[in-house]
Amino acid sequence: MKYILVTGGVISGLGKGVIASSVGALLKSCGLHVTSVKIDPYLNIDAGTFSPYEHGEVFVLDDGGEVDLDLGNYERFLDVMLCKDNNITTGKIYEDVIQKERKGDYLGKTVQVVPHITNAVQEWVEKVALTPLQDNNAADVCIIELGGTIGDIEGMPFVEAFRQFQFRVGRDNFCVIHVSLVPQPGSTGEQKSKPTQNSVRELRGLGLSPDFIFCRGKKPIQEAVKNKVSMFCHVSPDKVISVHDCDSLYRVPVLIAEQNLVPLLKEKLGLAAITLPFEPQNSLKIWCELAERQESVRNEVHIALVGKYVKMEDAYLSVIKALTHAALHCNLKLILQWIDSEDLETAKVDAEPVVYHEAWKKLCSCGGVLVPGGFGNRGTEGKILAINWARKKSKPFLGVCLGLQLAVVEFARNRLQLKDANSSEFQSDTENPVVIEMPEHNPGQLGGTMRLGKRTTVFKSEENTIYKLYGSKEHIEERHRHRYEVNPAYVKRLEEFGMKFVGHDVDGERMEIMELQDHPYFVGVQFHPEFLTRPHKPSPPYLGLILAASGKLTSYLSRGCRMSPSNSLGNLFGFKEQLSY
Repeated sequence: MKYILVTGGVISGLGKGVIASSVGALLKSCGLHVTSVKIDPYLNIDAGTFSPYEHGEVFVLDDGGEVDLDLGNYERFLDVMLCKDNNITTGKIYEDVIQKERKGDYLGKTVQVVPHITNAVQEWVEKVALTPLQDNNAADVCIIELGGTIGDIEGMPFVEAFRQFQFRVGRDNFCVIHVSLVPQPGSTGEQKSKPTQNSVRELRGLGLSPDFIFCRGKKPIQEAVKNKVSMFCHVSPDKVISVHDCDSLYRVPVLIAEQNLVPLLKEKLGLAAITLPFEPQNSLKIWCELAERQESVRNEVHIALVGKYVKMEDAYLSVIKALTHAALHCNLKLILQWIDSEDLETAKVDAEPVVYHEAWKKLCSCGGVLVPGGFGNRGTEGKILAINWARKKSKPFLGVCLGLQLAVVEFARNRLQLKDANSSEFQSDTENPVVIEMPEHNPGQLGGTMRLGKRTTVFKSEENTIYKLYGSKEHIEERHRHRYEVNPAYVKRLEEFGMKFVGHDVDGERMEIMELQDHPYFVGVQFHPEFLTRPHKPSPPYLGLILAASGKLTSYLSRGCRMSPSNSLGNLFGFKEQLSY
């Protein structure tokens, strides 16, 4: 087993996750099996209780793990299914060690950070790395991303763990990639290597010497700067890799491959399975084509994202990826209009009339409306108003999780004339709780108590659009994250007025998919289909929204859910034009 540790220096937010994912994609294109581990040095057991403004979206895995959003990058780039153990936190490690201490596993010894915490980290990484992948193949390489920045006090135990780990597995099986910022102050326009030098000096002082330095910057790193980094950081110039800002993230695997990373990694880690010479334009054809399409596509599709966390795009990262993948598959450029749902509410008319009218102007200019998941009462009435507008104006609409629930509330209020209809999450004493809390999910704490992970949805009817978009399968599996659900007591009345629940859980009790009759595209799903989107295989509900918003859905369905030859990416990715889900 080979291990690649990715660390970060100078500042956080440099894109270590994208770089780690790109290195993994590069190795996978060479025929290797790759797995990954993300280490977050916070004390939380998992990411499930984070505010989206604190840490971005919470990504959910098949096994119900609520993890850091970078695991979404790994799954999308590597096309693998990870589990909750692939995300390590300080909280998990300490919980593991304390439980062992309570059971007496340490035989009365004093439990300390060194060696007990550091040993636990090493054992956890080895266990995950040696676990077979979902296709039962053993991984050849494990890529480990250490979150935070070198020098952070909370990350010190992990740095020490990997200082020891390099000797545990052998230096020939261990590689360190250090990602560092090379700033370019506007006053001089000169790229500065000093922050990187200081960062590497600190890393080396902690016992880890980088084998590669990935220099991040707005523009390509100049050769003189590369040579300076090489000289003062004890790394040969060819192992100083420039990773500048790109128009497309899919350009990153190609960018680093063009700097001879594959033969360098082959030499460092003794990767005998890699055949040289490595030709990026051939081996990375998938990524080249995706990047070129994203950079060159001209026809636009405008989608309104009506949410409550719109001030931080990472709060909807997987949603953005799902929309982007679907748009690229249709050879369209996604133009996303961010709309704070509170700005659509009538309370804004008097308080901030300009903001109110601008929000409605953006909504009315879009070809489709998306209402994603969320928690809490704030902004829900604005979302309901947007849903009402999309329904009445026959605008394509997709509601995800809370988006489905609010679509039911809107329909009950305005079509069933149940004016006080609401979710019990927002109004516990409503006379018409069309959305209720699941009775088995109220244990008195927040972390890990929702309906989480992969669940099966069974189609009740074949006469609906979403069934066809999913490849006309009897059942599908998607990931969930919710505490509330549509109240079964109201389903019959809702369906009598044209809101059809076409997908149920395996017991037929939970409403999973809703589709409105006599509407171009009005779909709600209780699950989160964005968590399974892939660049080469867009999520069906999101694909349907993009197709409907661009006026292509009818022709797509008439062709048996096939893209026109001019749009299809099928030949590139090695699957038939008709996607299989």
